[in-house]
Amino acid sequence: MSNENPPFTVSSFYSFVSEKRLMAAKCNECGTVLLPPKPMCTKCLSTNLKWIELEGAGKLVSYTVIHVAPEQFQSMTPYTVGIVELKNGLRLLGIICGVSPEKIRVGMNLKIDFEQSTSVQWPTWPRYFFRPP
Repeated sequence: MSNENPPFTVSSFYSFVSEKRLMAAKCNECGTVLLPPKPMCTKCLSTNLKWIELEGAGKLVSYTVIHVAPEQFQSMTPYTVGIVELKNGLRLLGIICGVSPEKIRVGMNLKIDFEQSTSVQWPTWPRYFFRPP
């Protein structure tokens, strides 16, 4: 992002995603990491925050296979959505690509990847997803 200190919003988060960067807000007072970012620390209520870049690798802790999807995702069915615990302990929800649903297992290693949306309908923002390393 060209702005030195963008606001701590979901919009700024997706601007970083468009640059293929996984960013979070970190409280300078208590050290809490906020993902998705928020303008105020949820632990100590401080607004003294900074952006930090996260390593986008971790382990799958839970998942579900989607067979009946909203219209904009129907062409992807069946697809898998999972919760990945990153190496710093944060958990992030995302679509899992590059592996068939029947081969997905809790505990498997996954890494983040990025794509620009080519959709003309929602969702049109840049996206992150997870795949095996």
